[in-house]
Amino acid sequence: MSGNTADPEIEKSQENIFSYLYKLELELETVKRDNKNILDKNADLENRFNAVNAELSKMRKPPLIVGYVADSFEDGTAVVRNSNGMQFLVSMGSDVKGKVMHGSRVTMNQQTLAIVNVLNDENDPQAKAMELVEKPDVRFSDVGGLKNAIMELKETIELPLTNPELFERIGVEPPKGVLMHGPPGCGKTMLAKAIATETHASFIRLVGSELVKKYIGEGARLVKNVFKLAQKKAPCILFIDEIDAVGALRSESYSTGEREVHRTMMQLLAEMDGFNNRGDVRVVAATNRVDILDPALMRPGRFDRIIYIEEPDENARMEILKIHTKKMGLEKIDFKRLINITKAANGADLKSICTEAGIFAIRAKRSKVTQKDFEKAIAKVTKDKQFLLGSSRIYG
Repeated sequence: MSGNTADPEIEKSQENIFSYLYKLELELETVKRDNKNILDKNADLENRFNAVNAELSKMRKPPLIVGYVADSFEDGTAVVRNSNGMQFLVSMGSDVKGKVMHGSRVTMNQQTLAIVNVLNDENDPQAKAMELVEKPDVRFSDVGGLKNAIMELKETIELPLTNPELFERIGVEPPKGVLMHGPPGCGKTMLAKAIATETHASFIRLVGSELVKKYIGEGARLVKNVFKLAQKKAPCILFIDEIDAVGALRSESYSTGEREVHRTMMQLLAEMDGFNNRGDVRVVAATNRVDILDPALMRPGRFDRIIYIEEPDENARMEILKIHTKKMGLEKIDFKRLINITKAANGADLKSICTEAGIFAIRAKRSKVTQKDFEKAIAKVTKDKQFLLGSSRIYG
């Protein structure tokens, strides 16, 4: 009977063995999971190492020189000009041979000067940065005292873009450009902002000084790219502010700087009225010094309308004051008296007077602007203007 009874110690030993084996299986699964995680991390680290190593290899490569192709030949060579104006006869790879043409912007090896790649300059970033995406919040109704100028701008710029069939019916070619000139502070920039807002066309703004570049050919290339961008964005209005910076009368000076400005202006003349039709691109320019502009720039075909923006008269000053004060909290104001004591003020002065009057009211902790605030503002702005004019005579 004792031979049929299981030994409790043996059974306990077997249970311990099974329990130990189960623990070993659990630990083995844990080790396998940990090993998999380690392998995954190792693979991730290896990928990151390869990426960093590839980036480091790129950074260790010598920089490439940017140049412009002046001429290319069938034997796989080309004449390339760099930004300093120096020209080189270089070779090119078979992969870029069919892409290289006159005027192409290319990259060259620093040591051999061989053409490595052709850059895509269809959208010049410097030219594209001049495009206004968000239009200013200024309309023709916000411009006071310039009814004749507004009418001419509408006829010359807005009407040909919005209703070209009117000109086709009459059989005349619409004007291509407008030049606004006159004393500073009389509304030329305001009119340009209003044109940008009122028309549904694209609007590109640049300052004449932006076209004056240090290196040979850079200014002319920028002019070409700006007009190319304007044609792609057509209908488009191209506004050139302070055009006298690049369009001054050509002289017989032989200085390098003036020759480069003349090259840029000649490119501008060719783009405005050359062999190529620029389509629905209208040019609007502004200047305070129309007397120094080159006659070739001012002839019909380039600027068909020359609009003089004069200083405001009494009625114009009244309109300007009412425009700038329509959102202000006012007590009873004698506008006629204000007009009589601001005979020498232009549009910019009147806006400054309204701003100063509001500041005087804020300083006195009032919610409305009084007649006295305006009179104090007129005295301050007039005094500041006389001081600045006197300083310009002393230092100019």
